[in-house]
Amino acid sequence: MADPKRARIQDVAEQAGVSMMTVSRVLNQDKKVSDKTREKVMAVVEQLNYRPNVSARRLASTKSFFLGLLYDNPSDSYISQFLLAALKKCRALGYHLVVDEAHSDIDKTIESVKQLIDVTQVDGMILLPPMCDNEQVLDVLTKAQVPFVRITPDTKLNRSPYICMDDYQAAFDVTEHLINQGHSKIAHIIGDTKQGVSRLRYQGYLDALRSNKIITPPEYIEQGSFTYQSGMEAAIKLLSLDDKPTAIFAANDDMAAAVISIAQKQGINIPSELSVVGFDDTQLATIVWPNISTVKQPINEMAELAITLLASGQYNDLSNVKSLDLRHILDFELIERESSSANKNN
Repeated sequence: MADPKRARIQDVAEQAGVSMMTVSRVLNQDKKVSDKTREKVMAVVEQLNYRPNVSARRLASTKSFFLGLLYDNPSDSYISQFLLAALKKCRALGYHLVVDEAHSDIDKTIESVKQLIDVTQVDGMILLPPMCDNEQVLDVLTKAQVPFVRITPDTKLNRSPYICMDDYQAAFDVTEHLINQGHSKIAHIIGDTKQGVSRLRYQGYLDALRSNKIITPPEYIEQGSFTYQSGMEAAIKLLSLDDKPTAIFAANDDMAAAVISIAQKQGINIPSELSVVGFDDTQLATIVWPNISTVKQPINEMAELAITLLASGQYNDLSNVKSLDLRHILDFELIERESSSANKNN
């Protein structure tokens, strides 16, 4: 009987009722395997917590079974959620994830990426914002013939498969939701200027106000950087205004949580005196009190899809792939919680 702490490929095959060759084909993303068989085998793989011997698989395949992930994102909540989902998906598919943080010096980042490629021979890379738009990084990967998937890029959309959501529409919808609740004094804390999503969320906010004929004073708009600290600094400025906003839309949950903290220190009741909404629906949104109303960005789904696309190898050759087939747009959802409510002061 097999050691339950270390399942073997034979154990997976026996429990799934297939041959060891079929299990191997499933783990190697062979497209000839039917969806039904693939699902059955992967269910057993997860149940037995089977982890393939990477060295043996590399000898039997041209793949390394390593995937890389490069990030330079100030939001710890976003990064941790994305990484956990990606790691879980890698484990299910028999891959290992190698994570690297970009340096402030782009030359050092480039050298780090080159070293990652040389040492691990990664089968693909995931680029989180803002690295997804760094042309030097893209050029290095292209020259090394390493496939890559980008998360919410803002430029060069025909260079690789990418995964995103409609940040503009989500910001428009959440702003209009506040307007429908009776708010007209709505402030906004913009996200990191290096990320295209910040511009899209800001534009969605502005257009929702304009479409409802609401004029917003410039002092209602503060620049943040997706960090808790920047949210605190912006909140202090907004809540020190003589004509305070009745609602603040922060471009991510970290900054929204900071707004709640500052408001509570100043004795401002949330949500009766101030409604606060964020963006992303990270775990932080339900840790702070009041829980944050926010836009649910499909972070887990983005991570899982990125791993799946790279593991499948379907984008290893982009010569015959149409531009539209590179785009993967996932749905968002507005989540109402205790941090926002109807404006009763009008």
